Amino acid sequence: MKKCNFLLLFLLIPILISAQQQTYSTNRISDEAPVIDGIMDDKSWNLVEWGGDFIQQEPYEGKSPSQPTYFKILYDDNFLYVGIMAYDSVPSEIAKRMSRRDGFEGDFVEINIDSHFDKMTAYSFTVNAAGVKGDELITEDGDNWDHTWDPIWYTKTSVNDTGWVAEMKIPFTQLRFGKKDMHTWGMQFTRRIFRVEERSLWQFVSQEDNGWVSKFGELQGINGIKPKRQVDLVPYAVAKQEYYKKEEDNPYSTGKKGSLNAGIDGKIGVTNNLTLDFTINPDFGQVEADPSEVNLSAYETFFQEKRPFFIESNNIYDFQITGGGNPYSSDNLFYSRRIGRSPHHYPTLNDNEYADIPENSTILGAFKLSGKTKSGWSVGILESVTQREMAEMSMEGQIREEEVEPLTNYFVARLEKDINKGNTVIGGMFTSTNRKIENAAIDNLPDNAYSGGFNFKHFWKDKAYMFAVRTVFSSVNGDSSTMINLQRSPVRYFQRPDANYLKVDSTRKSLQGYGGTVEFGKTGDGHWRYVAWVTWRSPGLELNDVGYLRSADEVQQVIWASYRIWEPFSIFRRFNVNFNQWSGWDFGGRNTFFGMNTNFNTQFTNHWYANAGINYDGSSLSKSDLRGGPSLRFDDGIGIWAGFFTDNRKKVSFGIHASRTGRFNNSSLYKRISFDVIYRPSDRLKIVVGPFYSKNDYNLQYIETVIFDDNDRYITGFINQETYGLVGRIDLNITPDFTIQYYGQPFISDGIYSEFNRITDSKADVYEDRFHVYTSDEISYTSDDEMYEVDENRDGQTDYSFNNPNYNFLQFRSNLVLRWEYVPGSTLYLVWSQGRTNFDNTGQFNFNRNWENLVSTHPHNVFLVKLSYRLGL
Repeated sequence: MKKCNFLLLFLLIPILISAQQQTYSTNRISDEAPVIDGIMDDKSWNLVEWGGDFIQQEPYEGKSPSQPTYFKILYDDNFLYVGIMAYDSVPSEIAKRMSRRDGFEGDFVEINIDSHFDKMTAYSFTVNAAGVKGDELITEDGDNWDHTWDPIWYTKTSVNDTGWVAEMKIPFTQLRFGKKDMHTWGMQFTRRIFRVEERSLWQFVSQEDNGWVSKFGELQGINGIKPKRQVDLVPYAVAKQEYYKKEEDNPYSTGKKGSLNAGIDGKIGVTNNLTLDFTINPDFGQVEADPSEVNLSAYETFFQEKRPFFIESNNIYDFQITGGGNPYSSDNLFYSRRIGRSPHHYPTLNDNEYADIPENSTILGAFKLSGKTKSGWSVGILESVTQREMAEMSMEGQIREEEVEPLTNYFVARLEKDINKGNTVIGGMFTSTNRKIENAAIDNLPDNAYSGGFNFKHFWKDKAYMFAVRTVFSSVNGDSSTMINLQRSPVRYFQRPDANYLKVDSTRKSLQGYGGTVEFGKTGDGHWRYVAWVTWRSPGLELNDVGYLRSADEVQQVIWASYRIWEPFSIFRRFNVNFNQWSGWDFGGRNTFFGMNTNFNTQFTNHWYANAGINYDGSSLSKSDLRGGPSLRFDDGIGIWAGFFTDNRKKVSFGIHASRTGRFNNSSLYKRISFDVIYRPSDRLKIVVGPFYSKNDYNLQYIETVIFDDNDRYITGFINQETYGLVGRIDLNITPDFTIQYYGQPFISDGIYSEFNRITDSKADVYEDRFHVYTSDEISYTSDDEMYEVDENRDGQTDYSFNNPNYNFLQFRSNLVLRWEYVPGSTLYLVWSQGRTNFDNTGQFNFNRNWENLVSTHPHNVFLVKLSYRLGL
């Protein structure tokens, strides 16, 4: 009987531990601090006891881990010291994968520290068995993990016959905490065992719970330390040399160009809680190029930010109007790609006139003041100035200049407060863009643009349920020509003839608008999750001066539900299934779209992954397809997709993803297939190859609007578009601080148009009644002028014409970057970038011809050396 009781108690230990809050008491170092060498043989470690009692979270929640983990923590006036012993019964199988910082590959251990003790924010420090660092700033109680945060800290690891050891030395300058005699901090440890994909936690947190930082254990015993102010100055110098194709008689295209540049980045602790980041004359030459694309829609493409100054700790400036997973998720009050963008204006050139136009507006300087106060206020202030950009034109020795981008000031301010341990969050944001426009030809930019918003979120029942509201407003000011352009822009199309609630007002000197989202959902407590929301954008809303807005004049309703199984069963390691429904209206009250979707994603017990889904899109109205014309009706259709990926723990892994979307009346059909192959010949080298192919057939692709008999003619045609390419990456990690990375993308897209037509009744119930296909006696092609000529009334005279819309777009972009962080915070970059772009209007589908043309296109090569040195004061 006693044996049975003992066995029952042993089995219940993990459950009993998981139900209580863990605490660990540290000690101050009175003598020599431990040497960070990954061995943990210093006497100072004997000052404290081992902590442990980890509980498995994945795959078997609440069970004991397959391998034990223990840790010790010490501190002195300036540093926190962490030692971790990750025992392993099979040390030869410890995954020691190398990567760049924040790769999070292989076996790793991690400590999260809530030094604010606000149960909302924390600092995460990770190291894998190969010694590669990872660090993240955790906010919103674990909803946001910002891997762009790169603090200065020190770590070493070693593998022995009992497992592996990690030592960390974290400066207090990298943590934020209040001025007090005795400190209690929130703390969490995580260990991943890669070969079995197991995660264990020191303070157990169930996967059914919502929240992370609020459920930490406690670090106690830190006394008598003082908040530290961080002061880091990083001056840098850049040498750049470009080689490109020389153009005869063009004084601005000589075939080569060189430059030397210098600047400084800095990080200064204004207080222990507020940090000032600044950059003067920044250079981002080491940043990877954007992916190639052919955009045939009316909307601007959203590109991710890649420049270090703007992505580091940018979570405070994030004010998405709607959550992710829908076409509106990119809408945001702040879109940092606006700062330093390409000039808005292109000057009109005379015959035989050449122009030298800047590729991007120059950022003179920028600063960010951010942090979180002791009373729970998160603060973010960003200011940036871009210089006035001039294009220089030359014609027969005569030089003239013209402004292409005005002197511009960008300002963003964000304020947010946690109340009741983060169960209630309130905040607001304000932005302004102010320009000094001195060229009257720049008639598409407001003089001043302002936007702002308010956010409120409340959780209850241990954060299992939430209710949230976000509202935004905008006001832009400028002359009447600017306001006309804004009203007629693709974001809103006030000129639509069937939008009787809108009109283009040529006397306007300003434009105002509003938007927002209201949502309610269950985000924790059990296997079911669901969220429902309504979001809206008024016709006059304009955010695109320093934010991003895809489309205004829309109201959308969404319901999402998900059922998650996170413990293995049958052949599944985990399984998720989702259900979605959505519908939309414009501000005239018309139902513009309706749809629903179901999908699943899973991991099998053999560690393969799979996903699949099906969409039903109901009949819809598009206000953008005719570029300011009447709304165009689309009939209902079905979209399906599926994919799988093999076990990524293996040396070779691969995946396939395929999708097909079409309308029931065969008016459009889009198909895409992509492959990914990952090869790891060693722990230091990773090669990724990702070919893709897509085919788009669409009967009513917009071409042009012409006027005939004082009426608009919306010209469309059948497009047969094929796009294919490949994304390749090679990562060679010689040491955790010395890496070589290569990125290359050949991209080819061909479009052939036929069956040209004009729209007759864009919203007709019968598909064939919406357009008229030009007959052979109505349309003809003149190869000399590369024009299509239309004789609509068949009187033998050309009534209107349009250019041949066929195209072949060929592009290759690549970056080779050697990065050496020779001391913490100081970096040497050697960069080689190459670009090749070719365009013609033959529209021929011929892979060999396209490839030969791309290879024979003269490259634009850029060679760059950038050296920075951190001065820690």
